[in-house]
Amino acid sequence: MAVTVTRAYIAQLAGTAIFDPNGDQVGRVSDVVVRPRSDAKPPTVLGLVAEIQAFRRIFIPMGRVTSVAGDAVVLSTGTLNLRKFQTRPGETLVIGELLDRRVRFAREGRQYAGLVVDVAMESDRSGDWRLTRIAVREHTKRLSRRGQLYQLAWEDVTGLAAGQEDQGAAGLIEATEDLRAADLANLVRGLPLRRRVDLALALEDDRLADLLEELSAHDQIELIHSLEQDRVVRVLGEMDPDDAADLLNAMPTAEKLELLSLMEPAEAAPVRQLLQYREGTAGSIMTSEPIILPPDATVAEALAMIRVQSQPQTMAAQVFVCRPPTATPTGRYLGIAFFQRLLREPPSDLLASCLDTDIDPLDPNVPLIEVTRQLAAYDLVAVPVVRDDRLIGAVTVDDVLDHLLPPGWRERDG
Repeated sequence: MAVTVTRAYIAQLAGTAIFDPNGDQVGRVSDVVVRPRSDAKPPTVLGLVAEIQAFRRIFIPMGRVTSVAGDAVVLSTGTLNLRKFQTRPGETLVIGELLDRRVRFAREGRQYAGLVVDVAMESDRSGDWRLTRIAVREHTKRLSRRGQLYQLAWEDVTGLAAGQEDQGAAGLIEATEDLRAADLANLVRGLPLRRRVDLALALEDDRLADLLEELSAHDQIELIHSLEQDRVVRVLGEMDPDDAADLLNAMPTAEKLELLSLMEPAEAAPVRQLLQYREGTAGSIMTSEPIILPPDATVAEALAMIRVQSQPQTMAAQVFVCRPPTATPTGRYLGIAFFQRLLREPPSDLLASCLDTDIDPLDPNVPLIEVTRQLAAYDLVAVPVVRDDRLIGAVTVDDVLDHLLPPGWRERDG
């Protein structure tokens, strides 16, 4: 049974499920909003930022919170204001803006420097919440020794009142490491530009690539231009080729060509292939790396490929079967082995006996509307794209939605 607490460390609270009075989950904690005071006294906690669905963060006033526990936050009502959350002047996000802040504090007559790694909020007898404690990691110049962690009162720490340059993002990364890329992107959109850049600089290349794939073109370019050119090249290599092509297409031609020339040839080749197609065609939005196996592969081998955790759900719904070579452009395209069919067949059977050949592949130059019709007509999540009887890629339903929805849909208010 969850125990209600009167003090909670906010970075540890991130991701905690939020429930209404009936026990139904309405979302998860994303951050906490506070209003700093002009004096050195602890800031008042205004409320929670809640992630309630993909790309949607809302504000929940602390007055609606009846209990905070290690594994759950419970509300007094299931009625929520679904308006998109945005910080107002004078408000601060604890995870987004206070973690990693460089601060100073005194202990036993000595002055120390350190980084904020967590912040605690605490409720008083009236039920109001305030920031009261700061977990600070002592800064040390010795690489062989990690600085000591101190639990300090808010009033005993200086450097919390204003933003600083080069804040770093280690604490922010730790607090958000379990978020899906789409949820991380939603959090990033609510951060000041300085903190977005801090995060981009600190993320591993593959994690930053995943984040960029979930951002709008404007936000992508903003972050890309904060990075050194060699880092941009590495991140582009980590992105799916279709997403990398979309990002490069949003850049000036000279910059696009220069980055392409600096990429590894094997990573640049599929991106160049996608860039040759006219915008709004199947070829321009396809991925060149679907799951492809030869006809003499077994059902067991196909299911093993589908089970790979990194496979997107839309790609894991089917295997495209082609004559060798199985890298695009492949040998002769033969057909599709759908996941549901594979589950019903003996593991030792060959894919050649499981093929669906009724789905006509698309030419790379067909317009987006034809792609949409094909997906809808056959209830598909992905459709093959073939040129000269060779598979060159596949268009997934999420690719189509990305291009059919209006610009800025990721930042929608409604």
